[in-house]
Amino acid sequence: MATGANTSISELPKSRTEPDGSAVVRVLSYNIRSMRDDEDALARVIRACAPDLVLAQEAPRFFRWRKHAARLAAKSGLVVLSGGATAAGPLLMCSLRATVERTEDVLLPLTPGLHRRGLATAVVRFGGARVGLVSCHLSLRADERYAQAGLVLDRVAALGTPHAIVAGDLNEGPAGRAFGRLTEELRDGWATSPWGAEHTFPPADPRRRIDAILTTPDIDVLTCGVPTDLDPHDLRTATDHLPVLAVVRIPAIRAERPAPQV
Repeated sequence: MATGANTSISELPKSRTEPDGSAVVRVLSYNIRSMRDDEDALARVIRACAPDLVLAQEAPRFFRWRKHAARLAAKSGLVVLSGGATAAGPLLMCSLRATVERTEDVLLPLTPGLHRRGLATAVVRFGGARVGLVSCHLSLRADERYAQAGLVLDRVAALGTPHAIVAGDLNEGPAGRAFGRLTEELRDGWATSPWGAEHTFPPADPRRRIDAILTTPDIDVLTCGVPTDLDPHDLRTATDHLPVLAVVRIPAIRAERPAPQV
């Protein structure tokens, strides 16, 4: 099911658990630039999107970083799930609707002279649906970015879940090699079910789509794109990227069949 490009956030499918155990979930990907801009505007943007999951990038990494992340989560009506400095920037937040199975922060190999990168990962459940999460922020250098895309896919496989969502600042558009490497195995939400606006950077005059939400093929992407009905001033002052909001339907976990008696 696709929703019209001009549909407002309030008209998007609501978060819910379906009778068959599947779950409709709102997912937000957002580079928050270490919360160096207007923190209240940032929280208003997040809150207006009413997400169940936030896969953020460039979370605070230094002095009292946990306190800053917790404050943003509280202002946004969420809780911190994992990440931050221990993941070199990626951060996961969630609503109380999510049941957390496990979390893990992963540091990627360091290239001398370049910024350290990492992944914030988790496995969560919504009713009968179980999903793995990876928030990432890929390198500015093309060769390292391509290698990191492969490590992201390795991490998705290591989560051990049939369904997974990857979101982040990929630092390149869909024509890039790293983006293409990811979409060999994952579906690009915008390409699958476009909604709202496409481009995410820079916020005052967006011309590039370098932020994305990607899913395993079995997740049904209902809508994905940049919301167009948020306060333009908040979007410009919150951070240096625009948010990407997706509504997805995650299938229920299939019950394992009992082993035959011998």
